Amino acid sequence: MASSETAEPRIAVDGLTMAFGGFVVQRDIGFKVPAGDIFVIMGASGCGKSTLLKHMIGLIEPAAGDILYDGKSFTGAPPGERAVMSRRFGVLFQSGALWSSMTLAENVSVPLSQYTDLKPAEIAELVSLKLALVGLGGFEDFYPSEISGGMRKRAGLARAIALDPDILFFDEPSAGLDPLSSRRLDDLILELRDSLGATVVIVSHELASIFAIADNSVFLDAESRTAIDGGDPKELRDHSPHAGVRDFLSRGEGRNPGP
Repeated sequence: MASSETAEPRIAVDGLTMAFGGFVVQRDIGFKVPAGDIFVIMGASGCGKSTLLKHMIGLIEPAAGDILYDGKSFTGAPPGERAVMSRRFGVLFQSGALWSSMTLAENVSVPLSQYTDLKPAEIAELVSLKLALVGLGGFEDFYPSEISGGMRKRAGLARAIALDPDILFFDEPSAGLDPLSSRRLDDLILELRDSLGATVVIVSHELASIFAIADNSVFLDAESRTAIDGGDPKELRDHSPHAGVRDFLSRGEGRNPGP
């Protein structure tokens, strides 16, 4: 569901440098994410993929550069404006980040209680709907420890979509899942993208997921510490001018050898 290249991008990362003190993680990163795309941040372990996602949602401040949403600077926005912009985001961290002492219903209700004026009965109805959307109808009173890893990921996803966000961020959503659970999660992400009309940004190194759902991507290179390529992962696998990108996306299968 790639969007028109001529439309205003939903997300634009411009000249972003990520650093901790004097250590530069990645420098001068730039890319655009059209509305409705599923966009993958990829690269070898330790290249800064999750760090980039944290910059994009405001958990870490960039050393330089800007992040814009619908043409408006997120990096330079005052705290109040940034908080309002952040409410458009739904975030699923790698662990699911569920509160172990809360039931699934209580976990999903947190953003609704915090950011809306809905009555408890209305919140309960919405929570049941969100859990049903991710295939967890009837599990409202279960605790995270009582369900499988794949179900915890889906419960985290239900919480991420509680406020009907138009931008979803996922950090390694398939990590730790068996292939069948991972494929089901991919299908669910596609369904939610279509039903919510959301733009999706995913950190992933899972090739099956990348090829199944990604419209577009950026590749972060650990050695040069910058983004060296981007585009449709299938096209990059076969035609990227960078051997490291082709190797990452073919996992050493020897496709298209070259410089």
